[in-house]
Amino acid sequence: MTSYTLQYCPIVVDDVDSAVTFYRDALGLEVRGDVGSDGHRWVTVGFPDLAAPEIVLSDAGAGRPEEDAEVLRRLLAKGLFGPYVLVTTDLQAAFDRVVEADAEVIQEPKDQPWGPRDFALRDPAGNIIRVNQAS
Repeated sequence: MTSYTLQYCPIVVDDVDSAVTFYRDALGLEVRGDVGSDGHRWVTVGFPDLAAPEIVLSDAGAGRPEEDAEVLRRLLAKGLFGPYVLVTTDLQAAFDRVVEADAEVIQEPKDQPWGPRDFALRDPAGNIIRVNQAS
């Protein structure tokens, strides 16, 4: 049987620098790569002590036709991307970190009827991030 793992998860943002600051400072990810081409950037961030998966932050026009980029910009402006779900072993410490980083919290930690204890926030571009307590 063939096995797979997720290597990259692309996340579209409207300001790559703001996104890098958020994912680094509020979520504790580390910058692993920063590639520019034709006026666009792809910045790869990852979780300490894990080789994969990695998140690739880029603007809507990076590697896409302008027509598609415009559609993505409109969807991004409406906050329609996500939720991207992360898991942590210490939910309260993760929540304290995002609060300290002045991230936009949209739900404080709580036990969910579908199982996990989690909280939710938005990155600077409006993408929804949920953080679950590891079981």
